Amino acid sequence: MTSGRRRPGLAAVRGVPRVVLAAIAVIVLLAAAVAWLLVGRAEGGGGMTASADPPTRPGGVAVGSLPPPVPLPSVDASGRVVVIDPGHDGGNGAAPSQINRKVDAGGFLKECDTVGAETAAGYPEHAFTFDVATRAAALLRARGVTVVLTRDDDTGVGPCVDARARAGAAAHADVSVSIHADGGPPDGSGFHVIAPDRAPDGVNEGILASSARLATGLRDAYEAATGEQPANYLANQQGIVDRADLGGLNLSTVPKVFIECANMRNAVDAARVSDPVWRQRAAEGIVAGILRYLGAPPG
Repeated sequence: MTSGRRRPGLAAVRGVPRVVLAAIAVIVLLAAAVAWLLVGRAEGGGGMTASADPPTRPGGVAVGSLPPPVPLPSVDASGRVVVIDPGHDGGNGAAPSQINRKVDAGGFLKECDTVGAETAAGYPEHAFTFDVATRAAALLRARGVTVVLTRDDDTGVGPCVDARARAGAAAHADVSVSIHADGGPPDGSGFHVIAPDRAPDGVNEGILASSARLATGLRDAYEAATGEQPANYLANQQGIVDRADLGGLNLSTVPKVFIECANMRNAVDAARVSDPVWRQRAAEGIVAGILRYLGAPPG
């Protein structure tokens, strides 16, 4: 309960009308607010200063970390055939007896497949690779390319590495790309492309030069599209390594490479692969590399 005695209101101040006093009060408040904002910005503290950190998308990826979009190469790829191989599979973890059985890997035996890597938050490589592969397939199909995926969902087991390798020849493909994400050291980041070295049984000898050209074009296009840098945790930090221990490359008879799109065990890279906007850029980079290869004169 308040007292029944009234205090003097605005209208009681020196006889000035209430509406005039109210207008003056509003003007004073607005002027003070503007001055506060200007001082805060000029001095770099207080007020509503612009943040030094760029805004982030869900998943923690800084908006400013993506380079400007790069148009896909203007290449007439109608009628060409591309195999895209999303690494691993969603059912592998529940089928150890199937994925651990040994298959031909190009002069030696190796496990059929593996479970793959995952981020610290549990986002699995098999989900990442399938997402990027389907995005890349859509971009290529829109340009008249026939795309064959080595798996059509993310709930199965395999296929084994020997079947993935031979998918290119079975489809009479012009090129094949296997999409992966690495499980490297947590303090390392970046991507790299794996080109085939000569397999122990020599099956892939005829594709080494063409696969090297594909690797170079894919590396350059992917870096430009995503802003991801070549892996800094490899002895070769040029973004391309040659390997002869991967059945998926050893048994291929069409030009083929692997791309390790990022390091899932690195916090920054993990945020990137978890961001669907960044995954679209990854797909665009892969497609740009493929189109560059398809549009280049045979060499």
